[in-house]
Amino acid sequence: MSQPIDFYGNAGGGGYLTGGSPFGSASGSPGGLGRRGALSQSLRPITAKQFIQATQAHADADWVLENTELGQVTLVAHVVSVQKQTTNSIYMLDDGTGILEARHWSDSISQDEESRDDIVPNSFARVTGTIKTFGQKKYINASHIRPVHDAHEPFFHMLEVMTVQLIFDRGPPGSFAHGQAFGADGKPSLSIYSAQGPQSEVKDQYSHLQPVPRSIVQFMLNQPQTREGVHVSAIVKAVGADAEAIEQALERLMDDGIIFSTIDEAHFQVSQ
Repeated sequence: MSQPIDFYGNAGGGGYLTGGSPFGSASGSPGGLGRRGALSQSLRPITAKQFIQATQAHADADWVLENTELGQVTLVAHVVSVQKQTTNSIYMLDDGTGILEARHWSDSISQDEESRDDIVPNSFARVTGTIKTFGQKKYINASHIRPVHDAHEPFFHMLEVMTVQLIFDRGPPGSFAHGQAFGADGKPSLSIYSAQGPQSEVKDQYSHLQPVPRSIVQFMLNQPQTREGVHVSAIVKAVGADAEAIEQALERLMDDGIIFSTIDEAHFQVSQ
């Protein structure tokens, strides 16, 4: 789909992951993201309801939504109220699925003050940041907030949320690992989220691999061949092993020249 408008502003965008290891641990501070792995640095579009559903095992743990780690999140919502204070501005946001609070601190990453002045009650805004808590109250610590001027952006955001959720639930389009549809007769049927043909067996040259790396290669070979390759989150969901085992398997496969990273350190392709 053509996207002439920069919906993310200077929040980063054009994908949901930035560099680094996909399996890093998190250590954050109230004023910023801290040192996090690539998976923790991911930018995920969410709704207010998903924000409310996100949980944290303990105060220093990563936020999790349906067993998926959350790093940065982005949300488009109606601005209910704005409360400007000396050190920060508090925005109450409602996207139709729930109401949440976002705070933008005065010492956050600099952005156009006039842009923030355009964010007033009864307007729409896009917020990007991380989930934080203070005094048992959960809020979005906004690293970037800007007004929404394009009427299509809220709809674009909701479509993006649904697309990402379907990928997490069923795997990427063309994957047999998740989202297999079944007809009334109980037999598998094809859908946009199912493979367009039978799975192929792993080629003989990969028969010496251990179960986890072999499963990774088999899954990757069965995906549509694209320039981007296969995202690590799809591999994790398809293979079903723990993150540490998959990380070690990916590193070994790269060391052996069987796979290689493509557009970033979270996308891989089989060397053919």
